Amino acid sequence: MQPLHNGATGSVVAEVRRMLASIGLLDNTHAGRAELFDEATELAVRHFQQRRGISVDGKVGAETYAALTGAHWRLGDRVLAHEAGQPLTGDDVAELQTKLMELGYHLTRADGVFALATAEALRRFQREYGLVPDGICGPSTLRALGQLGRRVVGGRPQLLRDMVAVADSGPSLLGKRIVLDPGHGGDDAGVKVDGLIEAELTWDLASRLEGRLTALGVQSWLTRGPNNGATEEQRARLANDVSADLLLSVHIDGSGSAQANGIATYYYGAGEASSTIGERLADLAQRELVARTRMGNDRIHGKTWGLLRLTRMPAVRVELGYLTSPDDRAKLSDPQFRDTAAEGLLVAVQRLYLPLSDDPPTGVMRIPAAAG
Repeated sequence: MQPLHNGATGSVVAEVRRMLASIGLLDNTHAGRAELFDEATELAVRHFQQRRGISVDGKVGAETYAALTGAHWRLGDRVLAHEAGQPLTGDDVAELQTKLMELGYHLTRADGVFALATAEALRRFQREYGLVPDGICGPSTLRALGQLGRRVVGGRPQLLRDMVAVADSGPSLLGKRIVLDPGHGGDDAGVKVDGLIEAELTWDLASRLEGRLTALGVQSWLTRGPNNGATEEQRARLANDVSADLLLSVHIDGSGSAQANGIATYYYGAGEASSTIGERLADLAQRELVARTRMGNDRIHGKTWGLLRLTRMPAVRVELGYLTSPDDRAKLSDPQFRDTAAEGLLVAVQRLYLPLSDDPPTGVMRIPAAAG
């Protein structure tokens, strides 16, 4: 869909206003503005985007529209079941997932997507509580869920499971499965400034990192080739299909202001729903990259972007500076700088698997190519 913005009119705007009003973000009682995307609508959209971990631009594109559509569902409003090819999404699904995790059933996160893992967790619950294990959340299942209190207490229930899983996998990178995602590609070149193209730079950086990982015995995959692209859904599907342990996505930012600069790293997170290990990896990557490149620190942030939400493993997205910043651009154009960045990401991955007692200070660890 074409993004809706301030000044737009029509029936789709009216629908957006109704959805914003239904979640308490907009007073939609003025009949003369029912189909007008005005300043109040833009403010409400920005508020919604901020709350949902979506890029905050005040416009309603496909991602924001999908999030709005799912936001008005509450658990019990509809029957929930897995639908192959087009899974149900919405806040009611996230609420069901949270209840299942609080009861001790393993799910990666409450992402609001009724995928196979959610259906299987629901079947296990139904089987253990004497219900028909059909993976469908209807009235009888809702009643059973409502009668039970949480069994897992003391913080986010998936935190301990995630930490134990990483610890159990061991400190060696040998045999780990990692998907590398060079941003953009194909017809989507990304940011372009002074002959430098984001898609080419991200491909180069991902290739450098892939070589280092391969030398350490890591099984690695690239989500695209040097000349083609892929949708976020296709990239996430590849990572899920190969049962990756981690996904690293590399982008380079751009801004209308030449003053914007620095590195930022993103993980899946919105409110209490977040990827525990993704947040840890984002923090490690951010600190290693800033320490080694001396670029500005724009910190880590939780987002619900498609690639972060749809992957079943911890995933992070690094925005390695701004091509629109003269200082950042000069560094990004240097192959030696891209080697340094690749090394920083490699060290961040290694530190994720090291016991905390063996974790070295940021910026000092080196991994010999012959290490195994």
